[in-house]
Amino acid sequence: MAAAKKSEQVLVDRWRDLLAVHARTLCELDRALHRHGLGASDFEVLDLLASATSGGDGASFRVQGIAERVHLSQSALSRLVARLERDGLVTRGMCAEDRRGVRVCLTDKGRELHGRVLPVQREVLARMLAGGGAG
Repeated sequence: MAAAKKSEQVLVDRWRDLLAVHARTLCELDRALHRHGLGASDFEVLDLLASATSGGDGASFRVQGIAERVHLSQSALSRLVARLERDGLVTRGMCAEDRRGVRVCLTDKGRELHGRVLPVQREVLARMLAGGGAG
């Protein structure tokens, strides 16, 4: 029984360590990106859209697909996308294949901001996650 409890505690400790690394990294990302008018979740959406358009212009994601990739609730993502659209960084449009769906596309302004801020985000990730995130 004692070995089982110890094994269970190791898992719990690992889980808590992961949560701590995530929280510290997210705080650092928010702090670094704030200077550019973005939060970590804003950047994640721009980064996802930029990766979709790197092969050519006009690529877009359905809002539902973005939500699955950036781990936000549908309502939180809707507010975030609306804010990015107000700032001229993305556009929203109806899905041709499903009129109930909404597609999001990166604008030229969004692509330019993403390119400018990408090194900042990558530097924070490198610093915070190097060696297991002991940042």
